[in-house]
Amino acid sequence: MKIFEPHIHMSSRTTDDYEAMAAAGVTALVEPSFWTGQPRSGVGSFVDYFNALIGWERYRAAQFGIAHHCTIALNPKEANEPSFRAEVMEILPRYLAKDGVVGVGETGYDSITPAEDELLAQHLALAVEFDLPVLVHTPHRDKLAGTRRTLDVVKESGIAPERVLVDHNNELTAQVVLDAGVWAGFSIYPLTKMDERRMVLLAQELGTQRIIVNSAADWGRSDPLKVAKTAQALLAAGFAQAEVERLVWDNPVTFYAQSDRLELVVKPDDTLSQGNSIQRGERA
Repeated sequence: MKIFEPHIHMSSRTTDDYEAMAAAGVTALVEPSFWTGQPRSGVGSFVDYFNALIGWERYRAAQFGIAHHCTIALNPKEANEPSFRAEVMEILPRYLAKDGVVGVGETGYDSITPAEDELLAQHLALAVEFDLPVLVHTPHRDKLAGTRRTLDVVKESGIAPERVLVDHNNELTAQVVLDAGVWAGFSIYPLTKMDERRMVLLAQELGTQRIIVNSAADWGRSDPLKVAKTAQALLAAGFAQAEVERLVWDNPVTFYAQSDRLELVVKPDDTLSQGNSIQRGERA
């Protein structure tokens, strides 16, 4: 079964993870902008990071026949840092015009602060300006209140709801999000967020329309194969193959195809470079 992994932070993963994902059926993915595990020191570190998303990670993924895409944003976990916030927002348009960038994100809430309010509205405005879909992060604390506030800001922005993916949902927020007409994302984790069993129960209750599952797979304990494992759990629970394929391929492709920048076929390149398994870049 072909899998489109719609939200995974490969900058925190090893090349072995790319190999395992390809073996599990992943042929395309989206890597949203994220934090680095510790506070960044200035705008220059964002420049290096965004450059890696549109260059280095695309190359690493392509070695295994995986089409790498990304979304670009100032992540909400860093939205409250005044020392570089304005500078990062100034450089975002440069990257939102790049090939392989299929959306704005992830934006949204971490602590539900006024600064996060302001930046979510700015990111939504950029999504409208660049005609891109947007990926929105909901907070891990006060999730229901944060999700409702998210939906209010989305509505205020005027962006078409079908161009918005509100992520990290659970049983408390799923129906609220779907009722708003946006897409509902679910991150499947070993210990936190959602797991396969809970996702099966939700899919049985809600169906598979406008629902997207992802592995996220960040710096903490996580699993880059959770979409494949969720697909197997759904099949074992009696879901038809076509319904499962809708969740793990059709839905994320439909959402991100709104960018007009998806590339779903990449030829694997595992040739050696001067005895190394990866090319060694040089400064221009």
